[in-house]
Amino acid sequence: MAAEINYVDVNENFRRISLSGRLDILGTDSIELKFTSLSVATNRRVVVDLTAISFLASIGIRALITNAKALQQRGGKMVLFVGDNAAIAKTLETTGVDTLIPVVSDAVAADNIALA
Repeated sequence: MAAEINYVDVNENFRRISLSGRLDILGTDSIELKFTSLSVATNRRVVVDLTAISFLASIGIRALITNAKALQQRGGKMVLFVGDNAAIAKTLETTGVDTLIPVVSDAVAADNIALA
């Protein structure tokens, strides 16, 4: 199953990106170019909603980290919102992604951290 990607521009500097499905090889390949174009913008704040991700492989983790670092180099910031998706939260914690990109389970907190 291919992953899906949607987004909403809250304002000119703040975007919410929602990912769903599996971020395995096929899923990540299906959204990677669009994800990069949506997330890596100068001085943009981005919350990536992972609540509907059913599986996160290393290639998906790489896409998250690569885009978060590129965004940070352009003066922006990425926050990962996991909601009650315990499996994805655990994967991000186990792999140390949470030390590189803020990972939060509360939507309001995700927005606040992104905008801080």
